[in-house]
Amino acid sequence: MERNWNSGRNGNHDIGPITAEADLQNWLRGMQRKIGKMPTLLSETAGSDACCIFRVPESLVEINAKAYKPRIVSIGPYHHGQEHLRMIQEHKWRFLRALLTRKEDDHGAIISHCFQAVASLEMNIRECYSDQTNKFSGQDFVEMMVLDGCFIIELVCKFTELVEKDPDDPIFKMDWVIPFLMRDLLKLENQIPFFVLQILFDLLVLNSRRSFACLALKFFSYMLERPPQVLDGANGFHGKHLLDLVRLSFCLPNKERLRGDTRDKLLRFIQPAEKLHRAGIKFKTRNDADSFLDIKFSNGVLGVPPLPMDDFISSFLLNCVAFEQCHANSHKYITDYATFMGCLVHTPSDAGFLCDHKIIQNCFGTDDEVACFFSNVGKDVAIDIRKSYLSRLIEDVNEYYWNDWHVRWASFRHKYFDSPWSFMSACAALLLLILTSIQTFFAAFSYVRPAN
Repeated sequence: MERNWNSGRNGNHDIGPITAEADLQNWLRGMQRKIGKMPTLLSETAGSDACCIFRVPESLVEINAKAYKPRIVSIGPYHHGQEHLRMIQEHKWRFLRALLTRKEDDHGAIISHCFQAVASLEMNIRECYSDQTNKFSGQDFVEMMVLDGCFIIELVCKFTELVEKDPDDPIFKMDWVIPFLMRDLLKLENQIPFFVLQILFDLLVLNSRRSFACLALKFFSYMLERPPQVLDGANGFHGKHLLDLVRLSFCLPNKERLRGDTRDKLLRFIQPAEKLHRAGIKFKTRNDADSFLDIKFSNGVLGVPPLPMDDFISSFLLNCVAFEQCHANSHKYITDYATFMGCLVHTPSDAGFLCDHKIIQNCFGTDDEVACFFSNVGKDVAIDIRKSYLSRLIEDVNEYYWNDWHVRWASFRHKYFDSPWSFMSACAALLLLILTSIQTFFAAFSYVRPAN
């Protein structure tokens, strides 16, 4: 048996014949091995609802790599064992020891119960990760879940004062550590499933009047302030991990969406803030909103809740957008919001305008840095404006903006009433016009009916 397999740019270049049956069989076996090989960088189950912890797409990492990589602590398998995260890795064992010490039962029995409870769900936990976790043996994987989960639980319980902490504990004593820990715990690649945390919390923390979801939200409120009514409703947030839990606390599940009416021609991205202002749209800070997502528009007034812009909120927004881009079954609230703000902030002057109106509270840096952030947050992001929770609002804003009467009236006000001097000039011109009209009237009247 002899076959010649030819290939090349023009299909004429001979790369060599397969001249023996053994060679053909070896080639076929190699093909079968490749066909049967499971993907490792993106598992076959990564599109399921259960998969919720992803590697951030490289297109997003290239724009802002620091926002997605942990700085001082690794949680879960993706960054486990990295040298620069070793300091907190050592303290995890100290936190586990403190957690066990408060239990009256035998420590070995307690940790065994935890290990067995997590081990029984090992396959479910592995399915939560988009990358294959086969490089970790079953024992190592379960140990990592238990250690990381207990560290998070002990950290939250001590910070929220559910249990007493050592006043000289360096984790709490050194001012820089807690903010960095909180930021790392809200990074997409640095998560473990929330049900693991809940199982360990139920086994290890007794007589808690508040759920772990509520305690976790209270913990992150140190950097992302949440009102009491949101904390009280934390049991209703079924987050898949800590990032998703905090994300859901900002989301507005009952927001109206577009239903395909006749105003589709107005469904386009809105104009920048200064252009909207010149068209007569007023900007107002909504201090009564529970979430920065709760934007309103009515009678030419765009009410936007204040956004405290700093390194923490920027990292949180970027990781939420990455999660929503990867998890097909999640609502795209943060992506919609980030895209909307990106439309408002085209230039540094737009950023300055929103800062002047106290809509953006700039702890981030210069107006240029704020504008650069909102310009980047929407890059390489897929969005369907028709499914956006802001679709109706965008239509209303565009309808107002493109209304000729509004534009002309706003232009008139901007020209004549934007400053005291222009206002005084307009008043003087109006007074002169009135006096001239009166003079003309009396001149005509005396001509028509002269005095006797």
